[in-house]
This record gives sequence, C-alpha cells and structure tokens, in this order.
Amino acid sequence: MTTAEILDTLRAQANPANVAGMARYGISTNGTLGVPMPALRQLAKRVGASHSLAAELWSTAVHEARILATLIDRPQWVTRRQMNGWARDFDSWDVCDQACQNLFRYTPHAWAVAAEWASAKPEFVRRAAFSLMAGLAVKDKKAPDASFEALFPLIAAASTDPRNMVKKAVNWALRGIGKRNLALRAAAIAAAEQIRAVDSPTARWIAADALRELRQPLRRGRSAARKKT
Repeated sequence: MTTAEILDTLRAQANPANVAGMARYGISTNGTLGVPMPALRQLAKRVGASHSLAAELWSTAVHEARILATLIDRPQWVTRRQMNGWARDFDSWDVCDQACQNLFRYTPHAWAVAAEWASAKPEFVRRAAFSLMAGLAVKDKKAPDASFEALFPLIAAASTDPRNMVKKAVNWALRGIGKRNLALRAAAIAAAEQIRAVDSPTARWIAADALRELRQPLRRGRSAARKKT
C-alpha cells in the first residue's frame, strides 16, 4: 500500500465521536481521525514492515498515521537522529507512548536515549524517557539489574516535575522496574521512600502511588520466572 492509499483507508474509518472521547482522556485532537487501535493494528499487518513507508506516514502529521508508523517501522534501522526528530514532534501522550512501546524500546539506542531524554525540557520528550524505561523493564530480558538501578537517580531527579504527563510516566517507570524481579522490587521501594521524603507534592504522589503497588506480593508465575533468569 502507498501512503496515499493508507490515508484513504484511515479517513474512511474516521469517527468524530471517538475523537471527542479521546479528547476527554487528554489525547490531542490535532490531525486526529478517531480510528481505534485494534483497527490500526490490523492495518499494520496488511501493510507490513517498512522503514521508508513509516517515515512517509510520520511526515503526514496525521495522528493515526503516526501511530501506524510506529507499528511498521524496523527497529534495527531506526537512528538516534530519527528518534530525536520524532520525539520533538510528540504532541500527545498516546503517540509518545506508542512510539516508545512499539518501536523505540527495541532499537539499539533505547538505553542511551532514555537517559538523555530524562532531563529534556519539552514535556513529551521527557515523558518518552520514562515511558522507554518502563518498556525496557518489561521487554529487555537480558539487561542486568545494575542497568535498571542506574535509572533510579534519573527517576528521582524528575520526580519534582509537576507536569502531568511527566509525573505519570516517572511513576510508571518506577513501578515497572520494581515489578521486574524481587531484587529490583526492594531497590524500587527504597528509591520510592527516598523520593517520598523530598519536599514536593509531585514527588510525594509519585512515591505513594508506586509504594501502594510495589508493596503488594509479586504474582507467583512472574516471580518464579524472574528467579529463573
């Protein structure tokens, strides 16, 4: 399929009611058609993987076309320059998170970029750093615990950022790392306790919310799997 054909397909599924609903969840309505994620995933399967087509779709600035781009791009061909360019274009948390979870966390640059973006000024670029960390905690099976422990100072440094899209992602990263295995759970709880002591309402919220989840027992199946690794 060509970019024009894909856009025609997306526009044929446009749903203004969905756009209004998305807006209520803080999703940008700029260039948004209201096509649901299941339909985008089905379309991605029809289109197939293509690095060049992903670049074309991203350049359209159509909300759903950009999400589709994250689904069909080839992680091994993605450069840091591309990641930085796409991150600068983020204008909605869902596109940010879809890019991180569908594509960026599988690239060779994921760890370095997450650390770099953790101190970024733009709200969605900084969010992307912690969305990436949360994604790596789930998908990077070979990473040692030390790599995740090194992220705690970055999480702590961002814990006073009051912007909603940042603080929720910081919380997500802290919880995600803590759920990776028992050792990291203990380390994440210790990090959360330190964050809770910071004189900041945002930091206290991040820590309290994370601790509520991290202090619950790990599910047996997940815990056993992590012990084996």
